[in-house]
Amino acid sequence: MNSLVGGLCTHQLWADAEHWRAIEACSPAATDLAITSRLHHIHQVQRAFLWAVASRDSDFTITKPEDFASLPALKAYASESHHQFARLLETLTDARLDERIAMPWFQNPPLSITVTEALTQCAMHSHYHRGQNATRLRELGGEPPMTDLIVWYWKGRPSPRWT
Repeated sequence: MNSLVGGLCTHQLWADAEHWRAIEACSPAATDLAITSRLHHIHQVQRAFLWAVASRDSDFTITKPEDFASLPALKAYASESHHQFARLLETLTDARLDERIAMPWFQNPPLSITVTEALTQCAMHSHYHRGQNATRLRELGGEPPMTDLIVWYWKGRPSPRWT
């Protein structure tokens, strides 16, 4: 598989887990509606992109933040999203990454992009919202983790740690 897009996606999984741990360590952040809503949004969009690049054998399931009764319930949803993402990454070939897919949420005009472009968008989207949550975490007295891509490289490309 293309090492750059694979790295971006794998970094995304690691960086998300780092942010989850930092948010959970700061009580005000763990109960902050802006943070928890963005966490839900990050993982809902990741699932949407997983669905978009997969077989689309079933309809996409849309959830809302209020569907999760607690932060641990939302974390379980996030963790499962990551497991699905990791499984997808194991199966992707360069040929599949070059295939074009229609992005169903863009209708007028329609959008067709490669699987590589879709996965890159997913990683960049998650990065953007992690930055927003990092700012809010600091405002609430927490310490955002350093999750720059180059730090992930420097640390030897660690796997996500959910605990």
